[in-house]
Amino acid sequence: MLSCKSTAAHLKIPISSAHRASQHVLRASLATIRGSHRADTEDVEGDKSANDFILSILHSNPSIRDTKSYLASFGPRKLAPVVPTISKPKPVQVPAVEIPSLPVDESPSVSLDTQPSPIISSILDPVYRRTALVKIQGPFTDRQLESIATGMIYLEKLGLVSVVVVDHDDWTRGEVGERARVVEEVMRVTAALERQGSKARPLLEPIVRLGPSPDTSSQRKGSNVNEPEAHTLNRDLLPIQSALRAGEIPVLTPVAMDSLLRSVRIHSNDVIAALVRGMANFETRKAAHSHTDTSVSEVDLTPLRLMIINREGGIPSYARSGYPHLLINLDSEYHYIQNTFHEPWQGSHPTALSNLSLAQICLSYMPPTSSAVVVSHRSPKSLIANLITNKPIVSSSLPHALLQGNRKLTPHTPTLIRRGLPINVIKNITDIDKPKLKTLLERSFRKTLGEEAFYSRLQKHLDFVIVAGDYDGAAIVTKEFGKGFDEPISYLDKFAVLPEHQGDGTVDFLWVALHDETYGSGLPSSVNPHGGKQGQGQGYDLVWRSRADNPVNKWYFERSSGHLRLPGGKWVMFWCDAEMRLKADVERRRLDVKGTGKRREGASYVEPDEKGRLKYWMDAVDSIPSSWS
Repeated sequence: MLSCKSTAAHLKIPISSAHRASQHVLRASLATIRGSHRADTEDVEGDKSANDFILSILHSNPSIRDTKSYLASFGPRKLAPVVPTISKPKPVQVPAVEIPSLPVDESPSVSLDTQPSPIISSILDPVYRRTALVKIQGPFTDRQLESIATGMIYLEKLGLVSVVVVDHDDWTRGEVGERARVVEEVMRVTAALERQGSKARPLLEPIVRLGPSPDTSSQRKGSNVNEPEAHTLNRDLLPIQSALRAGEIPVLTPVAMDSLLRSVRIHSNDVIAALVRGMANFETRKAAHSHTDTSVSEVDLTPLRLMIINREGGIPSYARSGYPHLLINLDSEYHYIQNTFHEPWQGSHPTALSNLSLAQICLSYMPPTSSAVVVSHRSPKSLIANLITNKPIVSSSLPHALLQGNRKLTPHTPTLIRRGLPINVIKNITDIDKPKLKTLLERSFRKTLGEEAFYSRLQKHLDFVIVAGDYDGAAIVTKEFGKGFDEPISYLDKFAVLPEHQGDGTVDFLWVALHDETYGSGLPSSVNPHGGKQGQGQGYDLVWRSRADNPVNKWYFERSSGHLRLPGGKWVMFWCDAEMRLKADVERRRLDVKGTGKRREGASYVEPDEKGRLKYWMDAVDSIPSSWS
């Protein structure tokens, strides 16, 4: 289901081996550099910059699935071969000539295969270029702007071209000299981009128009997402398209045209929201779909990323003591995050909620695979990781103790935002949509479900089912009993995600909900809006098994407290210890050491209630019948 093979693991060996392991990503980036609109890229950036660029790609730690996903969006497009039309020549009368025959193995051969070599294609074909809406939310110093510009240049090399809208927290609407300050900031950003070797074009005139869009077809019925307060017409986007075709990064002012054709300053969020809707609905020329229109001058205007670059970093989390959210499921968490936003954060992160609202509006118009990232100017290289992997800097489904001690987590850690899916907890088997669950399990495991036996067992043992979306993913937890212990085992019977949702965050969303309902329950980090326990009650150990040759096991190793190979070698048993109990055990050991000096905290220490549990789990888990026919 998941692939955790990583090119970053090769950083400790010679760079040539790292290159071979990352050949798909590097080939794409090198193809972009060769096809760049700037002929003097190498001269401008130099060897050091090129090395930094390659190392940034390697440090992004892309898996095979991440690489394939990146190439699907930015790799060269396969084009139908063009067959030239050749007029049939008129027959010519020639005298008969005797031609000696040749042996078969000496006969000249003529290849009719006109397809170029794949290696040649990967070098000569340009990377398909996509767009990102970027909000640069100052104030920033010149040095900070140059750091941000470096990130924009790296993204451009990988095929993601920025459309920048400037913003400034210190601007006051209507103040004297406001227009001059806005223009000055646009020119500063433009100059910073050009100093780093890019080409930029300041667009000082309004691109968006105030008021609702006259195009009723773009207005969504029944949507709970607010519509942008501004709009664009197709012709309004021509300056942006012109700049992108010329290989320039457009830098826009946060201004709009009112009904009297006057230029007025509006909030940059309104400009970006209007641009996203307009660019997503922009009708490109028919020639853009022809086989001849493959040069790097053509850019897909549909935004693929929203990037908000500020000074404070990601959005504070109620579950991480104010440290930023790693990954946000908008569909499930949007209102809950707003309701749990603490008062002190209004001072330290004054624009966090408005940026969250901007992400919700924009992602509702962008493709389902798109994402938004709220990132500090201190982490421009993290934008590369976001582009290639489309994942947070650290997985949000890792054990909470690992996340707390992870050095990558700081007050400035970026927050990745996905449109996401609703998460619901079902406790009654009668509320399960059995046909949809059957489809999910069979497509995910690629096996045929033995329905009668499977649902008969759930009737007796079901604890709950966590469902993501419309059965796009599910985690089934049962209660199992064995000999020797009075308490039942919480057993993860099935964990499944549809293939098309593997890699879009659904796996992490589902596992976090599983954590909150089982081994993480009772802790502040498990307070959630999923309709389950919502952090209440006592957590309990979670146990599951997986086939020994399952490629997902590496992912399980990272999230479990321990594992044990079952007799026969066919299965591996995993478990997650109840985090609240672990916390209490650690505190008890600390007090014992302090009071008597007889007990010492260590990894091999076994609590009284843990003795014999592995044997109990093994016997119970090994006796569970297969669900497949």
